Amino acid sequence: MKLLRYGPKGQEKPGMLDAAGVIRDLSGVVPDIAGDVLSDAGLAKLASLDPASLPAVAGNPRLGAPVSGFSQLICIGLNYADHAAETGSAIPKEPIVFLKANGAISGPNDDVIIPKNSVKCDWEVELCIIIGTKATCVSEDAALAHVAGYAVGNDVSEREWQIERGGAWDKGKGADTFGPVGPWLVTRDEVPDPQNLDMFCDVDGVRQQNGSTRTMIFGVKTLVSYVSHFITLHPGDVIFTGTPPGVGLGKKPSPVFLKPGQVMHLGVQGLGTQTQKTVAYAG
Repeated sequence: MKLLRYGPKGQEKPGMLDAAGVIRDLSGVVPDIAGDVLSDAGLAKLASLDPASLPAVAGNPRLGAPVSGFSQLICIGLNYADHAAETGSAIPKEPIVFLKANGAISGPNDDVIIPKNSVKCDWEVELCIIIGTKATCVSEDAALAHVAGYAVGNDVSEREWQIERGGAWDKGKGADTFGPVGPWLVTRDEVPDPQNLDMFCDVDGVRQQNGSTRTMIFGVKTLVSYVSHFITLHPGDVIFTGTPPGVGLGKKPSPVFLKPGQVMHLGVQGLGTQTQKTVAYAG
């Protein structure tokens, strides 16, 4: 299944994408894509529905992030060997874990705001894991049972704030709109091998990132298990799993960063695509 949330910001309704690409309204069945809805039992209930029996949503509504009610946006740094190399960083011996502020999450096609005084904004296409059931200290063998599904993410980053402002990567990761997720949550039964997904990111129509989850240093099962030993995971939590090479920071002979008025288009195989325009901070 492909589950989504549609409508104006703060007023999203739950939905499902049918085989013809039509959004079907789930608001008469579940209150939101959150909590127990993301459990195996909750997903099985939705899978048993005939999409044709659900109201079709007219037009082309805005899409919000495909989950609600999450408690944490967790990120993994330098999880592709070739990305670590392009940034001049050592290959991590264990996953690098940091947090993206919850307020960063946004819809897959919402504008990305270049923050006030920002000079080094960057793009990062990523595979996102959506947690389905509570996970604490789970084994790698049991890890996927706690996953509801997967989505596309853009771990937008401000590199000066991340690297040059006294440590703590969180500073460069948590600005408003820095976490587009979606367009939908693809349930794990439709992604039999999350370690074999191609991914890309274009900026103004030029391919910048062209990678695959095959080159992850730490795979999905390892990440869910590892993180769960430090942070209890809850339904709806999102794990951004790292980015392949091609980010602006790694461009040669000198880095390239985002400016207002540019367009990012990115996607992960089987999970859909996102398109965001960058806009200047206007606060």
